[in-house]
Amino acid sequence: MKKKSVFQHLFIDYYSATPKYLQLANSIIKAIGDGKIVKDELLPSINELSFEFEISRDTAEKGYKYLKKIGVLSSVPGKGYFVQDTDLKQQLKIFLLFNKLSPHKKIIYDAFVTSLGELASVDFYIYNNDFDFFKRLIQNNKKDYTHYVIIPHFLDGGENAHDVINLIPKEKLILLDKIVPGIEGQYGAVYENFEKDIYGALEQALPHLSKYHTIKIIVPFYTYHPIEILKGFNRFCQQYAFNCKVVHNIANEPIKEGEAYINLMEDDLVTLIEKILSTKMKLGKHVGVISYNETPLKKIILNGITTISTDFQLMGEKTAQLILEQSVQHIEIPFHLTLRASL
Repeated sequence: MKKKSVFQHLFIDYYSATPKYLQLANSIIKAIGDGKIVKDELLPSINELSFEFEISRDTAEKGYKYLKKIGVLSSVPGKGYFVQDTDLKQQLKIFLLFNKLSPHKKIIYDAFVTSLGELASVDFYIYNNDFDFFKRLIQNNKKDYTHYVIIPHFLDGGENAHDVINLIPKEKLILLDKIVPGIEGQYGAVYENFEKDIYGALEQALPHLSKYHTIKIIVPFYTYHPIEILKGFNRFCQQYAFNCKVVHNIANEPIKEGEAYINLMEDDLVTLIEKILSTKMKLGKHVGVISYNETPLKKIILNGITTISTDFQLMGEKTAQLILEQSVQHIEIPFHLTLRASL
């Protein structure tokens, strides 16, 4: 009976991107906080957890070891794990919703979770830029969260995003990466100003861009990238009299001398470099390349790829800061231009 009683208070959401060992640990912490699991109570064995939730023994053991590390559980050889401390200080329960997984999003996630500390519970979901899935996840997760942290980028349907987001109490809401028009009330935000950022970055690069007569930006037909990027790009080209073009499929675009390219997607950068290498033109002299989002590899590819990028580490840290300070401040994270041989 004890096993059955304990298991009815434990839960793993198989749609969540939060590691299962953390979900297990967080559900035990919640059950302790709710008085459903008491001090000195013996918990299910690792084998029982593995069978009940269809998870590996390693996952179950990792969850218990995490709780032991933060002082919630203790263990006795041959008997198992039991509750050592019910005086929990965990007060933050956060619903974290990202549009996709990428190296840059991982930097944000790691900085966010590290800055919050170990006793903040984070339920992590990814909706893959799908507005309908985004809507369902928010509507189906009206739990006792203290905060909702949301990155709102969509392939379709984003014009109605404010209606869904307005269902969230504003004192619990933090928008991350992008401001959505139509959100009512006072809420926190850590965001990029996409139009201003690309304009400013290209303006910084102007002495190097002056050797080119045309700037092309590679934007897929079907994209989640904000339209403000193109607005800033077009405004810069008009202001400084560059020929400009939006390229939707770089694979079909001829590479010509005197052109500079801006890529948003990593796959397009690979295709672009392959096409340039197939010519006799020299990168940084005859053809220029600027790539969105800094990565370690771009420091060494072809002696270095010029990048424009926000500070993803700072973005995660500032988001955590808003939560810890219970702030509704709006914090703009600026872009940085890193000039390298490709320009």
